[in-house]
Amino acid sequence: MGPVVAALRRRPRLKVRVAVTGQHRELLDHTLAALGLVPDIDLDLMRAGEPHRRMLGAMLDSVAALLEAERPARLVVQGDTSSAWAGAMAANLCGVPLAHVEAGLRSGDLAAPRPEEGWRRAVTAVADCHFAPTATAAAALAAENVPLHAIHVTGNSGIDSLLGMAAQVAAIPSLGAAVAPFAASAGPRRIVTVTVHRREKDPAAMARVALALSTLARRDDVAVALLAHPAPRTRALARLLARERRVTVLPPLDYPAMVRLLRMSRLLLTDSGGLQEEAPALDLPVLVLRDTTERPEGVAAGCARLVGTDPGRIVAAAERLLDDPAAHAAMARARNPYGDGAAGERIAAIVARLHAGAAHA
Repeated sequence: MGPVVAALRRRPRLKVRVAVTGQHRELLDHTLAALGLVPDIDLDLMRAGEPHRRMLGAMLDSVAALLEAERPARLVVQGDTSSAWAGAMAANLCGVPLAHVEAGLRSGDLAAPRPEEGWRRAVTAVADCHFAPTATAAAALAAENVPLHAIHVTGNSGIDSLLGMAAQVAAIPSLGAAVAPFAASAGPRRIVTVTVHRREKDPAAMARVALALSTLARRDDVAVALLAHPAPRTRALARLLARERRVTVLPPLDYPAMVRLLRMSRLLLTDSGGLQEEAPALDLPVLVLRDTTERPEGVAAGCARLVGTDPGRIVAAAERLLDDPAAHAAMARARNPYGDGAAGERIAAIVARLHAGAAHA
């Protein structure tokens, strides 16, 4: 959302206020700082160990109270998080027009990912302006009878942030230096970066992923970096791999360090939606540790491949990319379908136009 906020604030006729719920506090503060984004309102709703259902109730109540107090002309939410859902439902309750950034992503399966697929569909139902990152996402919205005039293909603003940060990391060696010790220990070995945090990963699935990573880590030419995440599933995977000498569990990284790690990597294994978009922008092949994805564009373009959690399938796909330079180059050079770095400006221009139209209505 950072590029959208920046582009909106360049329009003096718009008064922009940024609110955060505090979801994923461990990651949020680092990311905001890296983007130079200071929230105007921090609801600070997250409490360690609090049941998800209670957190959702607190979010909905707090965001609704905020909207009643502020009475904004429009609320803009991004993505498929609990915060986006709470914002959308609160806007609907309060009669505030809603715009959804990253609209139209669909896996077609409410259980994968859960609850994100449900959140996305619910937000679509109450939004009146939908910023789809791709033509495929726009088509999904149209298939759900969203009016065509309300759908705008903009690219993904996350790519705007990524390209800007990648340029900074390339120019400033000290930026993202938290990964330097790992890079030094990896030496000439090729880095395979791994992130796993989805709720639908049951213990059996995590054991299968662990077996695949153990197999890859035994190669003399590979260093595996497993990114820690607040999700319990990531901690479980780290425990399964605790004895693997060539698997390094890295603490949660700030945004510059994460971008630097991706730039150093030879291959990414992930179940993250956002990383499926970001890695192709860095010419990094992606193996998706899921059976379905709401981001099929990368698979169609050839820069991502679905491998699920079967160990044999994961290892075979990874070793092909590690051992066959032509196969790696084909994925690395595939067209990035997710954006060109100008999504924030496109979104801001449309929001400003809607605001001007409402002011003259």
